[in-house]
Amino acid sequence: MGTLPAAAMMRRFGRRTGYVVGATLGVAAGLIATTGIVQASFLVFCIGTFLAGFYTAYVQSYRFAVTDGLKGADRDRAISRVMVGGLIAAIIGPQLVIWTREALPAHSFAGSFLSQAALAALAIPILLSLRRPRLCANSHSEIVGGRTLWEILRSPRYLLAVATGVVSYGLMTFVMTAAPMAMVGHGHSVDSAALGIQWHVLSMFGPSFVTGRLMARFGKERVAAVGLVLIGASALVALGGWDIAHFWGALILLGVGWNFGFIGATAMVADCHCPAERGKAQGANHFLVFGTVACASFFAGSLLHSSGWTTVNWLVLPAVAFILVPVVWRTAVFPRSNIPYHRLS
Repeated sequence: MGTLPAAAMMRRFGRRTGYVVGATLGVAAGLIATTGIVQASFLVFCIGTFLAGFYTAYVQSYRFAVTDGLKGADRDRAISRVMVGGLIAAIIGPQLVIWTREALPAHSFAGSFLSQAALAALAIPILLSLRRPRLCANSHSEIVGGRTLWEILRSPRYLLAVATGVVSYGLMTFVMTAAPMAMVGHGHSVDSAALGIQWHVLSMFGPSFVTGRLMARFGKERVAAVGLVLIGASALVALGGWDIAHFWGALILLGVGWNFGFIGATAMVADCHCPAERGKAQGANHFLVFGTVACASFFAGSLLHSSGWTTVNWLVLPAVAFILVPVVWRTAVFPRSNIPYHRLS
């Protein structure tokens, strides 16, 4: 729900103002959730987590903000470097919960949400230093005008880029949500399930150190295609058995596949619009991707309960094939295309 308002805010007032507003929402979210825990009010707690979702809507566009003023391989590498932040977060986040969950002994986990507020507050002075990139002398024409949202949505190139992100992120969330429940349901311990998810998260963000270089060398579409293949391979591994090695192996492949697929899709979207269109194009992309992620999260649990882990993974394969075919076709037709956005549909 926060993706379109966040895009509108940044389009109207600029990225710096928008991000500071988002971080302020993050501070408020942590404080309100803490209040809900202290007061034993589930409603207040849910309001706090709801606001945290709005904060996330701003954070998810950091990877696009870094592309402002950059082109080509520099832009691809910058996107990849920003995603390395997720690897650091995967280490810091769980540790903060461990260290702070009993900070207020009478109210378990209240300290964890206070730490969430503190992290958002620490982001504000960094975000205040954000400056609009210096524009080239010939870039004024790229800032004024621009296509309407409807025209952007009618572009096959843009739709393919968005669809690649939707499938990569949607399938990752779909399987990741069901995996720990399936592991426990097949006799594995909760600790084993938690460790499997930890390896999965590390594999999601660890490859970011090299993803940018791979895109610069082989092209973003090829990297995204490899990511989709790895997501499909993770489903095949999961279908191979119910041992702990099958679950962990599938989750690791799923994480690496998400990294290549989603970062590649992000770079593809960044190639599909000019600076004047970025608010509309990026906002619509976020709405479609994370709307799908929300639906996948809700659907995964009910499908696992009704049809089982095997059905969950069989559904991954046609979804991957549906997007992989046009991505591979585009890679074959435009092997290393650097044609400007306005000359490609």
